[in-house]
Amino acid sequence: MASDLVVAYVSSFPPRACGIATFTRDLSEAVVRSGREVVTRIAAINEEGAAYAYPPHVRWTIDQNDPQSWRDTADRINQSRVTLVSVQHEFGIDGYFERDGKYVNHLAGFLDRIDKPVVSTLHTVLPHPRPDLLEAVRVLHDRSDRLVTMVNMARLILEQEYNLDPQKLVTIPHGVPEVRRTKPAHLKASMHLEGRTILSTFGLLSSGKGIQYMIRALPEVVKRHPEVLYLIIGETHPEIRRKEGERYRNSLSELIKKLGLEHHVRFVNQYLTQQQLIRYLQATDVYITPYIDRYQITSGTLAYAIGCGKAIVSTPYLYAAEALAEGRGVLAEFQNPRSFARCINVLLENPALREHCEASAFEYGKAMSWGNVGARYADLFRSITGTATEDTLAAVSKLPAMAAEQRDTAAVKLLAARSYDETGPDSHGIAMRAAPIHASAIP
Repeated sequence: MASDLVVAYVSSFPPRACGIATFTRDLSEAVVRSGREVVTRIAAINEEGAAYAYPPHVRWTIDQNDPQSWRDTADRINQSRVTLVSVQHEFGIDGYFERDGKYVNHLAGFLDRIDKPVVSTLHTVLPHPRPDLLEAVRVLHDRSDRLVTMVNMARLILEQEYNLDPQKLVTIPHGVPEVRRTKPAHLKASMHLEGRTILSTFGLLSSGKGIQYMIRALPEVVKRHPEVLYLIIGETHPEIRRKEGERYRNSLSELIKKLGLEHHVRFVNQYLTQQQLIRYLQATDVYITPYIDRYQITSGTLAYAIGCGKAIVSTPYLYAAEALAEGRGVLAEFQNPRSFARCINVLLENPALREHCEASAFEYGKAMSWGNVGARYADLFRSITGTATEDTLAAVSKLPAMAAEQRDTAAVKLLAARSYDETGPDSHGIAMRAAPIHASAIP
């Protein structure tokens, strides 16, 4: 039997309300459940002035804005039984942006001090990055034994635009809960949603979600489907609320009243448990991600919807373009309410198409289950520390190589996103060659 592997995750962590915190909790639990004899330790990153009641396996805390705190935590981990460090990288957590926009990288001080093997997961990969952000990722690459991305397009960007070593790059998808595929009607009665066709978006609320464009699409949807109810699920992102209060949510409420949609939109203004989120997703007929950042490279909310086998309408940001290819979803144009209305109506009025999207998404989501993802991370960790079995080494050896067809598909989608910047949505059809429907194809 292999000896215990002690992994320290450097990340935000619940109860901090943050998508990466949730990801790290789910990942660390999945790695433990993999049966690879892994023990979890957490170095939790706190925003300035915050204090949380963490579980016992949170052994260290880092003051996000204090460079000395980062260095001191590295020293303490070096003195511990930790075998390997897993860094969950996000620019806004591992450093900060000054008023003039310059990035200050606190993680670099931690990496200078740490003397354990490091595996880093990238939650943001920016095409054509600014020099300071490029340097931050290169520092992380140089100090890490492996860099994990969640989609092939991110790997391609890192190879082509950051000039990183392809042999260090590994793709492991965003994990999702393992759930039964359930008809929405089975959940609606218990949630007092009977007789309604449910559209939903969930996640911490901020203006980058683009929900105003979805609300503006609703009159055209409601005209043909008066039973529609759009659920906006999740509280305002704590950092947004700290800086500007509920300005964005209030603007959405005013828009709903202006359009006379009070009967067709409902806020669920709270941070939900995973089980509560799954129940809302299982009650959903069409899931929506109207995000406006075309270079967004991960989305836990979209991953969860895929795992639940939902019919999905999304803007074609990079993660969605890859995850929803081959019939797993329908893409609407950025910031275009009419495009959203067309996509939603075509799914609601074509049950066979909706069933195809649901079944394709659910099948794709099986490989993204936390059971599979946790095992892949655990095998990767053991291969780095020299404690892997021969079977594990054989499995991990397949991770770094991106197949030619995956590389070609990723390149097409990346090229399409770049073209969108230059020529706008009319040229964007290339992004979904493998998908049955793009907004521009719907009459």
